[in-house]
Amino acid sequence: MKTGIKGVRVRRAAAVIITAGAMFATGALTAAPATALTVPTIAAKGGYVMNNGTGRTLYTKAADTRRSTGSTTKIMTAKVVLSQPNLNLDAKVTIQKAYSDYIVQNNWASNAKLIVGDKVTVRQLLYGLMLPSGCDAAYALADKFGSGTTRAARVKSFIGKMNKQARDLGLANTHFDSFDGIGRGANYSTPRDLTKIASSAMKNSTFRSVVKTRSYTAKTTTKTGGTRTMAPWTNTNPLLGTYTGAIGVKTGSGPEAQYCLVFAATRDGKTVIGTVLASTSSTNRASDAKKLMDYAFRR
Repeated sequence: MKTGIKGVRVRRAAAVIITAGAMFATGALTAAPATALTVPTIAAKGGYVMNNGTGRTLYTKAADTRRSTGSTTKIMTAKVVLSQPNLNLDAKVTIQKAYSDYIVQNNWASNAKLIVGDKVTVRQLLYGLMLPSGCDAAYALADKFGSGTTRAARVKSFIGKMNKQARDLGLANTHFDSFDGIGRGANYSTPRDLTKIASSAMKNSTFRSVVKTRSYTAKTTTKTGGTRTMAPWTNTNPLLGTYTGAIGVKTGSGPEAQYCLVFAATRDGKTVIGTVLASTSSTNRASDAKKLMDYAFRR
């Protein structure tokens, strides 16, 4: 009796195995196909995203079309400063009236509200450049790190250094004619080129620290030797604190540039970096960037 029961069990087990094998053979248990990623639609006229670790392109839209870059130009301004040999970030720069006059002459361009006569460190100027997008800070840095006996010559020299760095990176579609993005007809780049500039800049630890900072308060030295606590500089990058893993990089805008954003984020050890140019509003440039990073992280 026991032998009969055991035999039945063996036969039933064999039948299950045979049936399962038949199902696999006929494809009855094949996994459901993975859902294909939908390429996002963005408001910006141009966009580009790449894997910052491998350099692999993840998204393109008119990625090599030259466009005005607005204040995203300041990424290269910072890069040139940080590439100076024997750079002393604590060296002090005296704020000149020419810098504040420049702001007024350009219809109150974005500025860090630097005070004429104050002594501000190079490090502080970099925060003033990248957080509130200070054109006065950009002017001060160009004046400090350009070469020449006149301010005009030093500024011209500094812009020349910006263009040399672009050439050194092999960027054929980038040219600068200003230190801050207030162009004079020949200040342009592309989503691909700007992304490569930002990727190169992000190799510098000081740059990375600056562009991921949401707020910074500078304490400057007044012309009488006292200490001035500046109003906090708030980063114009809307992704910081609102997009998980966001680590930079820079906004830009203007009548010709419209709304631009160079962005970067890290998740699970993977960093994606990219650019949108000529978006239709500040809200849409942020939405564009989020869409592209979501897409890039899923790829």
